[in-house]
Amino acid sequence: MLRLLVLGLVLACAVSLSSSAVILENGAPILWAQTASQVTELPMHDGILVPDPWNYLHRMSLYRLMIAATDPFMGSMGTNATDSPLWGLPLQLGWMLTSGRLADPTGATTCGLEAEPLCISTQSWWACVNYFASVLPFLSAAQQGFMGAGAQVQMQVPAGVQDYCTTYSDCKAKYPDAMSKWDAFFQGLKTTSESLLPDDVKKDTILGVYWDAQMASTYASAACNPRQSHYSSVEVSFAHSWLNSAEYVAAARFQTNMEKAVLFLTPLPSRILQEGDSAPNIADLTAEENHTLYIFSWMKTIDSLLGGTLVRLWKGAMCSVNTRQKGAQVLEQLLLNPSFATSTFLSIISEMTTSC
Repeated sequence: MLRLLVLGLVLACAVSLSSSAVILENGAPILWAQTASQVTELPMHDGILVPDPWNYLHRMSLYRLMIAATDPFMGSMGTNATDSPLWGLPLQLGWMLTSGRLADPTGATTCGLEAEPLCISTQSWWACVNYFASVLPFLSAAQQGFMGAGAQVQMQVPAGVQDYCTTYSDCKAKYPDAMSKWDAFFQGLKTTSESLLPDDVKKDTILGVYWDAQMASTYASAACNPRQSHYSSVEVSFAHSWLNSAEYVAAARFQTNMEKAVLFLTPLPSRILQEGDSAPNIADLTAEENHTLYIFSWMKTIDSLLGGTLVRLWKGAMCSVNTRQKGAQVLEQLLLNPSFATSTFLSIISEMTTSC
């Protein structure tokens, strides 16, 4: 009951007039303190771990356990305990919760609403896409020994739901590229961290295989597309722009530690968008949320008009550690600084491309 009360207060703050998205709770992802800190705290049946990824606390626990298991190999990321790029994932899940994006968009159930606030709907497009960035990497991490020797995992699934993979072998068969990329990340994390490479090279290498895995999961999540029919055309357009933005972030090998992730997630829309919403003039969203929506839309529109050229130019410009570092700084300015002109962004891409 206390958990539900706390969550109710968090959600109430999230939907208040002109408030930014709620990302943190006491300096951690939403309800982090209520999640499993040890693998043994997950439910088990006949010696097999059986977490329920349709329960918010269970899905968030997957992230907490992955961060804890990989932290010993993340020394090159920095000296802070929250410097791992994995921190962006639980913060993103928290934003999806407080903005109402994990709830049942069909209205057929109360999943994700006040009666069942910790329920994650299998019909939610956002929850489905996140499944590929939570369950798939966790199953890979367990397979690679990060959850203990010989750990076996089978995800729970609601009765009648058949289009989600639930075990490592199942996901590997359905989404071989994504699972192979996550395997490569967890394997590469160990070998790279134990190598004699300089820390800046280790960091860039680890971020490279991390983003390869993340984008492979993103591409695999095209399986979720039928669920977009449950949303307004404005929300679907935002979803496409949100996916498109990942191409830029991944190419720059952006270090999504807690500090950076909070900066990028806070200005995301704090509610599901409806027909008639038109950034940058959505009255009940903050100026920062309106700006982010406008920039996301601009980047997607320009790239579409150019037949994908903008993304290709950006990826081509991200050809070295130096240009990737500069690229990450440019993305910060574009998304977070309203005075940073879009024309400046285009000129910087051209300039960086010539240096490759």
